[in-house]
Amino acid sequence: MTDLRFLANMDSSRGQNGIQSLLAAEQEAQQIVNAARNAKLARLKQAKEEAEKEVAEFRAQMEADYQRKLTETSGDSGANVKRLEKETDAKIQHLKTEAERISSDVVDMLLKHVTTVRY
Repeated sequence: MTDLRFLANMDSSRGQNGIQSLLAAEQEAQQIVNAARNAKLARLKQAKEEAEKEVAEFRAQMEADYQRKLTETSGDSGANVKRLEKETDAKIQHLKTEAERISSDVVDMLLKHVTTVRY
């Protein structure tokens, strides 16, 4: 009988050891899953920070390009204004010269039409 109790006790301790082993394995697996989850969250956070940094750098680059083009265009605009002023002055001078050249003819023609009486 003692042998049977010993064997039953032995089977019971093996069962307890098996349960303890399963519980320990389950805890270890849970720790591994938690560590993986934490690592994934840390990587996602890092990726988000890197993406935000890249977006900020891209935005700064685009803004710098825009400002550069705006400056270039404004510079061209200043050059265009000067060019247009020169062209306008040249045209005004040409019109003054032409007006002086034909003004006596125009005055004579006007006087002739104003003073001529038709019946």
